[in-house]
Amino acid sequence: MQRMNNETRGRRRGKAGLWIASLLLWPLGAVAQDKGPDKGKVLEEVVARVNSDAITRGDVEHARAQMVDDVRHDCSTCTPDQINERVATQEKNILRDLIDASLLVQRGKDMNISVDTQVIKRLDEIRIDNKIASMEDLERQVTATGVDFEDFKNNIRNQLLQQEVIRREVGSKIILDHADIVKYYNDHMQEFVRPEQVVLREIFVSTEGKPEADKATLRKKADGLRDRVKAGEDFGELAKRFSDGSTAKQGGDLGTFERGQLASDLEQTVFKMNRNDVTEVMETKTKPDGFLMLQVEQHYPAGQQPEEKVENEIENKIYETKIQPAMREYLKTLRSDSYVEVKPGYVDTAAVSGGSIDEVPATPDDTEKKKSKKKNGA
Repeated sequence: MQRMNNETRGRRRGKAGLWIASLLLWPLGAVAQDKGPDKGKVLEEVVARVNSDAITRGDVEHARAQMVDDVRHDCSTCTPDQINERVATQEKNILRDLIDASLLVQRGKDMNISVDTQVIKRLDEIRIDNKIASMEDLERQVTATGVDFEDFKNNIRNQLLQQEVIRREVGSKIILDHADIVKYYNDHMQEFVRPEQVVLREIFVSTEGKPEADKATLRKKADGLRDRVKAGEDFGELAKRFSDGSTAKQGGDLGTFERGQLASDLEQTVFKMNRNDVTEVMETKTKPDGFLMLQVEQHYPAGQQPEEKVENEIENKIYETKIQPAMREYLKTLRSDSYVEVKPGYVDTAAVSGGSIDEVPATPDDTEKKKSKKKNGA
């Protein structure tokens, strides 16, 4: 049995794997400080202040570099001109997004939201995704990149805080009426005329680099996972926990395939199957070696898809159209209730007109000013 070829892997939804640098996005208030006798002296240029947080030029440059990497990853077939066009479109909002992130984190703290349990879970996911044996080894690998492990965890905590605030304050208030789903379907029926397609998930147990004597045990592991699926356990959750494939973090999600896009033996198998059916465990003969099983998450017949089969897809489409404007309106409110300063030459594209956002020069550390006031009896 041949496993997915490189072209097929490229059709998978989401990013496979997760590396340390991806969790160091857009640090908040990462003001560089001298560790010598003048500890507390600000060395980096502050380009914006959000209440008590500071955003530095280094933060902006780091966010831009990550954004460029993401554009190149997401548009691997784009020409240099197309990449530059996307970068130019996105970079104007970099400072806005950093301010948004700071406001959301501060709001999460004001709401006394605790994400400590989720932080531990996320760290363990990173460890598993990167095939790291223990949490201590993860800490060593993070530290080896020059990043303090506490800063690394704090960045994860901030990301999770933002997500939870959005879920509670914005997402939970978006109510989808079934009538909206039916209307969208009726207004876009041509969108749901499709060739026959299957949506696939995988669980892959690798034998790559393992001694021949271990293969029987690994086959037993794969068979056991299939038995658990057949007994009613969730395929995606088992994939997240036990699959060695690069899709494990996405619950084994491989994507949607038409006839002619899979190896012929796989195609003959999965296109005969119904929704939620699982293949037998198959031994793969191409790198990486191992044992593979697939689940048909959905099977769309050729032609006009019935509304009930595409209902979840339509829900997601409608939700996406509602969440962005709702998010911007929510963040506008947070800005109105906050103190934000932006240095001339930098632009917050979501600045609230007539609000408390003023463009002023970045101010130095106030420590010395406060000491001076105390000496003068102020």
